[in-house]
Amino acid sequence: MHDELTAVDIKKMEQEVEYRRLQLRPQLLEDVKTAREFGDLSENFEYKAAKREKNRNDSRIRYLERMIKTAKVIDASSNPDEIGLFDKVTIYIEEDDEEQTIELVTTLRQNALKGLISKESPVGKAVMGHKKGDRVTVHVNETYSYDIVIRDVQKGSDDETLPISSY
Repeated sequence: MHDELTAVDIKKMEQEVEYRRLQLRPQLLEDVKTAREFGDLSENFEYKAAKREKNRNDSRIRYLERMIKTAKVIDASSNPDEIGLFDKVTIYIEEDDEEQTIELVTTLRQNALKGLISKESPVGKAVMGHKKGDRVTVHVNETYSYDIVIRDVQKGSDDETLPISSY
């Protein structure tokens, strides 16, 4: 499976790989070397912590490189009257009598706590391509779904300030 990402997503990942490889990695290697000098490695917490950080950094580099290599680059534009990527959408959840504003983003920039919802999520899939005033059904799984009403749409663009997800 390939993640659908924008050119900005790819650029941000390439920048992070460069930072991690050229700036962070040399410092982490130096930290490992310094901690190794503290003595017995079997009981050396500083050494184990430094190795763990170095390995975490190397793992993130591999993950980002794999994402870049396998990504399918998509265009973020959409029809002016339809919901597309990076649009802010106000939805009314009838079941909960609740209104929420969400922004549709790529999977790499999702953060549900900040209202950044992936276009691949159930809500994202339900609203993509629809218009203000439409009633759509969100299919959570095979046995549960609920209706929402699209109350407002503010067209957006690929905001480079939105960070990519980390782990």
